[in-house]
Amino acid sequence: MRIIAGQYRGRVLRSPPSMQVRPTSDRLRETLFNILAPRITETRFLDLCTGSGAVGIEALSRGASFVTFVDRSRKMCALVESNLDLCGVPEDQTEVVMSEAVDFLRRTQARGGDGWDICFFDPPYATEYLPVLSAFGAPESSLLRAGGILIAEHHHKNSPPDETGALRRWRIVKQGDSALSFYERE
Repeated sequence: MRIIAGQYRGRVLRSPPSMQVRPTSDRLRETLFNILAPRITETRFLDLCTGSGAVGIEALSRGASFVTFVDRSRKMCALVESNLDLCGVPEDQTEVVMSEAVDFLRRTQARGGDGWDICFFDPPYATEYLPVLSAFGAPESSLLRAGGILIAEHHHKNSPPDETGALRRWRIVKQGDSALSFYERE
């Protein structure tokens, strides 16, 4: 895995030690960031179920101002921190949190806060997407800033719903076995 473009372009990242973690392919990341290009500069970005951190580091490389990396695995959080060090990312631009996705979102919502401009959610393909989508789509949710978007990576045959609460899917991109669903709040 490598960073495709921007400030950290060409940096090779350490990969997860196990085949149980499925990193987002370079090709799919390139497609993702081609779509996000006009929106990425100076954003607060959430990389939920981050794995190696490649998507969040790519966001920083392309101009995001701050990225929160969340993963339930201590090993994956250590890998993210190692990859951030490899790229020389300043510590004040990142936060690495070890937590289950839904628990993290509940705690974040409970304490209030700024929310994110972009959230990338890439859980294991067998994961149920609805609890996370519901957290973002709840009427009282402040997890996404105004105009913010949520992108869910999933197996192309297991698509999340078109809408959940105030979230509406406005685009789906398929590539190989993977697909990206793009959501906005109504």
